[in-house]
Amino acid sequence: MIPIRFAHQHQLPAPLPRWFALKIKIPFLCVLGISIVTPVAALADEAIREVTKIPNLVAFWTFGNEEGDPKRSVVDPFLDLRENNGPFEVVQGGPFGNAIKIKQGQWLSIPRASIGPLNIHGPEAQVTVVAWIYRKETSPWQAIAGVWDETRNKRQYCLFLNAAKQTDFRTMTRTPSADRFHGHVSSVGGPTPGEEACITYATSGQPVPLASWQCLAMTYDGKKVCLYLNGYLSEAEGMNPFPYPHGLFDGGEEGADFTVGMVSVGGKPGNFLGATIGGLAVFDRALTEDEVKSLPNQ
Repeated sequence: MIPIRFAHQHQLPAPLPRWFALKIKIPFLCVLGISIVTPVAALADEAIREVTKIPNLVAFWTFGNEEGDPKRSVVDPFLDLRENNGPFEVVQGGPFGNAIKIKQGQWLSIPRASIGPLNIHGPEAQVTVVAWIYRKETSPWQAIAGVWDETRNKRQYCLFLNAAKQTDFRTMTRTPSADRFHGHVSSVGGPTPGEEACITYATSGQPVPLASWQCLAMTYDGKKVCLYLNGYLSEAEGMNPFPYPHGLFDGGEEGADFTVGMVSVGGKPGNFLGATIGGLAVFDRALTEDEVKSLPNQ
């Protein structure tokens, strides 16, 4: 299908997959206030339903709000993502019809006092984070989304992109890494005991391509972290899955904010993401392989 283009609309710089969706008002009918939903728009609506029907969904952003407005969660409208260093450019595309471009140095956040069900912690805690992204920048250590504050040792969980190093759980040694994505978890909040940093994270076996839509998912079931690329486990010997039977840190009232596109590092915002995000979902349960596969992906 050939994408429909309008001169006044922003477009992503590459052909879009079948997710691409628009709601179009034919000029004559627009005068009458009649809106026609196209088949591709119906695909976006169906994609949203595919996510919301899965149990334990606590937050889901599809970024259909206007530029400059808070980004409201589909399932909990009180979970507003606030723009920092915005406004964010809204574009059409992605699995749910709209997306936002995040330039490095920009981020979205919910303050700790308002993160509610995103404050997932405890020895039995489980979490799934799913992001639909269009990768652009190649700098290392890009934070996608999570509750993760390295400055104050308030780490809980976070989905990262393009870490410079990867950890082999069998030896707890690290080697260089590039172009992968990562699922970070911590039960202690601070660095891994005996290390300068937190090194308890899974690393995907496959690279994340540039300039194309990808579905990245991390699950943590209280025992191990698993990473899925476009619905399939991205296995990597010694790195994915990554055993971690210790639960998630409880940051308390002074814990980390929920952030998208940034985490606090060295006393200031850092680990900036450079990508277009078309959707972001958080579950307070580890999804099964079949459930991850059922999510909208390529």
